[in-house]
Amino acid sequence: MVDDTRNCDEVGEYLQKICPELQGAVLVIHTKNNGEISEAASGKNKDELEKLRKEANEIDTFKSPHKAIVSVLMLKEGWDVRNVTVICGLRAYAAQSNILPEQTLGRGLRRMNPGNSVARETVSVMGTPAFMEFVESIQSEGVTFEHVPMGGGTTRHDSLIVEVDTESEDKKLDELDIPLPRLSRRYQREFKNLDALDPSKLGNQTLALKPFTEEETREIIFKQMLDAAVHHTIRLDGVGTADYRSVVAFFARQLLKDLRLVGGYELLYPKVRDFMRDFLFSPSPVNLEDPVVLRNLSEPDAGKILYDAFKVAINALTVQETGTTHIEDRIRLKEMRPFRTDWRQNLPAAKCIFNKIVGEPNSGGFELRFAAFLEDAGDVQAFAKNYLAVGFKLDYVKANGDLSNYTPDFIIRTTDRKIWLVETKGRAELDLPQKMARLRQWCADATAAEDDGQQYGFVFVDQNGFETHKPKTFAALAASFTEYK
Repeated sequence: MVDDTRNCDEVGEYLQKICPELQGAVLVIHTKNNGEISEAASGKNKDELEKLRKEANEIDTFKSPHKAIVSVLMLKEGWDVRNVTVICGLRAYAAQSNILPEQTLGRGLRRMNPGNSVARETVSVMGTPAFMEFVESIQSEGVTFEHVPMGGGTTRHDSLIVEVDTESEDKKLDELDIPLPRLSRRYQREFKNLDALDPSKLGNQTLALKPFTEEETREIIFKQMLDAAVHHTIRLDGVGTADYRSVVAFFARQLLKDLRLVGGYELLYPKVRDFMRDFLFSPSPVNLEDPVVLRNLSEPDAGKILYDAFKVAINALTVQETGTTHIEDRIRLKEMRPFRTDWRQNLPAAKCIFNKIVGEPNSGGFELRFAAFLEDAGDVQAFAKNYLAVGFKLDYVKANGDLSNYTPDFIIRTTDRKIWLVETKGRAELDLPQKMARLRQWCADATAAEDDGQQYGFVFVDQNGFETHKPKTFAALAASFTEYK
């Protein structure tokens, strides 16, 4: 993020010069002060500008060749891209409001894999003194940083590349590959059921209206419910009535977005409106055109009660189990695309089709110890860590009723050709019983769907039990670790 369109090209050229990986992968976009792409600054025609917009918005996709964007204000609010891993702020950031550095930093705080709450994701931040001063200031909000030295004379670990191990002459990749069936989803949402939602039966607590002065209601800021990013601001000039409709629409659309519902806005809008008016505050009903009521609706506790109550009710109405599954496709380990990750403890494995097993930082080394056990076990023919890049995940219903995806830790084939899915855990978590029930169900569905008699099984391995009993073979492990069976 640079300070002027005149510097965009120079920074873009410099990045490609110093970093071979970025050659031909830098997208330079000249933007005006409001973040819109500038035709005058870039000298490009309308068709070229539309192509730039499309490329900027598609940088998350695998087909995008770009790994870096250089722009003046492309990182402002409204650019909905998740895979931002490095932010370099080369601007003065002199305004007292701190809105621009907040927006800049916020582009890197979106989860790349929002369905996976365990996966470690980092964003590296560097920039001008003013930008870094703002970044450091958010530590007062409870955020912690890891400071990494840069420049000459510093030492650090290079990032890791995990890929199919085509360089090893000793590995027979076809024998180490473990094909897995991709089953149709067992759970899905039916938004048409929203019509049955009754705002009077949500069982929520009510709030007393807080008094606010006329000055405090002059500017009302609404933030998104999940990441607290500013969504929009209502400014009242004292003339006419406040438009509560935009507030109702804001909450209705946030619910649809956060619950991944496609359609249903026209059904949800009147129910959110009625809930706000008749069931959120005490005493009720309230006048939604009153600025004090609108100011109360922007408070975090009001948004949380509304969000939680509607989320539980919507999940109960819309999450449906299909009851049947079938094989749609096959996932093959040998087709996994290479990916880069932060340096962490890792080990090579002769029985694994990938070049290395990389342990998760929150496993305390347990994943690597378990991988070493699989490597030594005589009845294990092949195994692999189930990286997100493999693409094998299961849909399941969480303890709170929400739909999510679950990624088991290891994929294993024993010498009797049976395929096992293993979950390793060092500590208990709220949704573990739901995950294991879904994993058990998936194994039964996959076994029943196979025509050649291929069997699938699962094992839950807790760290304490594994390190206490120290099994020598996978058969012994499967026989003794029977929790959730």
